[in-house]
Amino acid sequence: MAPESQIPVAAPLKQRFAVRLALFYSAVFAVSGAHLPFFSVWLKAIGIDAAWIGVIMALPAMTRFTTLPYATALAEKRRAIRAGMMVSVFATAAGFAVLGLQQQPLALFLVYAVTCVLWTPTIPLTDAYALRGVAHYKLDYGPVRLWGSAAFAAGSLACGFLVDTIAARDLIWVIVALAVVAALASLLLQPLDDVRRKGAEQRGGTALLRDPAFWAIIVSAALIQDSHVAYYTFSAINWRAHGLGGLTIAGLWTLGVIAEILVFALSPRFSLHASSLMAIGGAGAVARWIVTANEPPLALLAIVQLGHGLTFGMTILGTMSLLVQRVPSHQIARGQGYYAACIGLLGAATSIVSGAIYTRIGEGLYYVMAAMAGVGALVIWSTRHRLSAQPQSEESGG
Repeated sequence: MAPESQIPVAAPLKQRFAVRLALFYSAVFAVSGAHLPFFSVWLKAIGIDAAWIGVIMALPAMTRFTTLPYATALAEKRRAIRAGMMVSVFATAAGFAVLGLQQQPLALFLVYAVTCVLWTPTIPLTDAYALRGVAHYKLDYGPVRLWGSAAFAAGSLACGFLVDTIAARDLIWVIVALAVVAALASLLLQPLDDVRRKGAEQRGGTALLRDPAFWAIIVSAALIQDSHVAYYTFSAINWRAHGLGGLTIAGLWTLGVIAEILVFALSPRFSLHASSLMAIGGAGAVARWIVTANEPPLALLAIVQLGHGLTFGMTILGTMSLLVQRVPSHQIARGQGYYAACIGLLGAATSIVSGAIYTRIGEGLYYVMAAMAGVGALVIWSTRHRLSAQPQSEESGG
C-alpha cells in the first residue's frame, strides 16, 4: 500500500479540504482576535478588580502546559482529532456563554478555568488535523494558515470598533457570537482517513520525548516564539509613553500581521530547509528586539514591525514543516500537544520574569528577549544536519 503522501487525490477534494480548513482557521482565530485584547476590558467593565483579572487571565497559559497535552493525547488515542476539534469549539461557545452570565470573581474563575481546559486544545488539534491534510493532499500549509492570521486581525479590529459603539460589559457576547461561528464551521470539516499502522499502534507516545531532534524543534520554537512576550505585553505601554497615539499603535501591530500574512502566502516558493527557516526567524528576532530596545524613530519602528513576518511567520512555517517531517502521522496530535505545552510553560515563566525585569530596566527587557531568540536560533541551527539526514519514514505514517 502506498504511503499516504503518495496517494493521488482528486483536485476538487483537495480544494474542498483546503477551503473548509481555511474557513475553520478563520473562525477560530477570529475568536482569539476578539478575546486577547478585550476580554480583560470586559472583566473590568463588570467590576472585577485588577488582582482577580491577573489571576483569571493566567488560566489559558496554565492549561496549555497542564491539561492540554492530555487532551491532545486522548483525541489521538481515540482516533478522534476532528471530533476533538468539534467538541472543543462547541464547548468553548457554551463556556463563554455561561461566563457572560457570571458576575462574581470566584464563579468567573471556575467557569473560565473549565472553558480554558476545553478551549486551549483547539489550535493544537487543528494544526494536527491540518498537518495530516498537508501530507494526504500535498497542500502547502502557509496559504491555508494565513486566513487565521487575517481573521485574528479582523476580529481585533471589529471588536475595537464595537467597543466604541456598545457597552463594554456586552463585549463578552461578541466573543460568544464568534465562538458560535467557529462551532458551526467545524461541522464542515472533512474526515481524514485513519493513518495508523498496526505496528505504530503498539508504540507508546513517549517515543517522541526520547527523540533529541524533536526536543530541539519544540525548544527552539518556544525560545523564538516566547521572545515575543515583551512585544505582546509591553509594546503598547512603551509606545504610548513615547507619545504614539492609539491609531498609530494599532497601525504598527497591523503592519506585523500583514507581513506575517505575506510570508504565509509566499511560503510555497521557499526552497530553504525548514530548519533554516526557523534559524532565520530566530536571527530576525535578535535584530528586531535589539532595534526595538533602542527607541527607534517611527519610520524605523514601522520597518522593524515588518520583521514580524520573519520572527513569527518564518518560525511557525519551519516548525510545522519539521513536525510533519519528524513526527509520525499517528502521533501528530500528541506532538502538537507537547509543542504547545513547551511554549505555554516557557511563555508563562517568561511573562512572570519579564514583568520584574521591565520594572527595573524598562525597554532593556528587549535585550533579554533577543538573547532568548538567539539561543533558539543556535539550537535549531546546530541540529540542522540531523533533521536533514533523518526525515520521517514512510512506515511511520506521514
